[in-house]
Amino acid sequence: MTDATVTSQPASGVTVKPEFPSDDGKANLLISMHNIWKTYDMGAEKVHALHGVSFNVHRGEYLAITGPSGSGKSTLMNLIGCLDTPSQGEYWLNGKNVSEMDDDELARIRNQEVGFVFQTFNLLARATALHNVELPLIYGGIPGSKRHEMAKQALGAVDLTDRMTHRPNELSGGQRQRVAIARALVNHPSILLADEPTGALDTSTSYDIMNLFEKLYEDGNTIILVTHEHDIAARARRIISIRDGLIEKDEQVR
Repeated sequence: MTDATVTSQPASGVTVKPEFPSDDGKANLLISMHNIWKTYDMGAEKVHALHGVSFNVHRGEYLAITGPSGSGKSTLMNLIGCLDTPSQGEYWLNGKNVSEMDDDELARIRNQEVGFVFQTFNLLARATALHNVELPLIYGGIPGSKRHEMAKQALGAVDLTDRMTHRPNELSGGQRQRVAIARALVNHPSILLADEPTGALDTSTSYDIMNLFEKLYEDGNTIILVTHEHDIAARARRIISIRDGLIEKDEQVR
């Protein structure tokens, strides 16, 4: 277990709150989750998807979150990406307490701090690769000439400069995912958050995409990968295993 991690249930039975932003690694502390619960009302029944989860993530980490179906990993991903808010607990992202933000504030945080990569790519079918990558910049109010240049740089970072004018149906699955990764990177977010990024790809293409994530990590990006595939999770430097809404294991793997 890393020194940056606080387990959900310490051996003493006393919940230990991770200090944010005053711990020793405050300059590099990017995420601090403390006693995070997520409860869904299912009629007369309450379903607890997360049970008091606590952990920290520092800048430049390459983290995989894994677990079986129904373990709570997708719920945790939605909270990390500010797509949802916890029922209880504190979530600090880049010095901001996002657990207390309203929908408009969360939308701004998502645009500024989080780059999303999805299994199904989520590209606009009639738009070129360049325009797909520009979309977050349009929402962010970046002027046309500047966003055009930023999008070209992002496509260059994923080795797709020669496919800028191609539409998704003119690209392979791996190239589509590279466009999606470029779109996630274009705003220079604090976190690159990938949800089963190789789930729709064949083995060879999955290997290429994971090599790209490795390169992006080595370039200094913070990557959080959510996957049920053990071989994909093993490419990360740290793995958090979720089961029944609790952190079962948190370990540095290399």
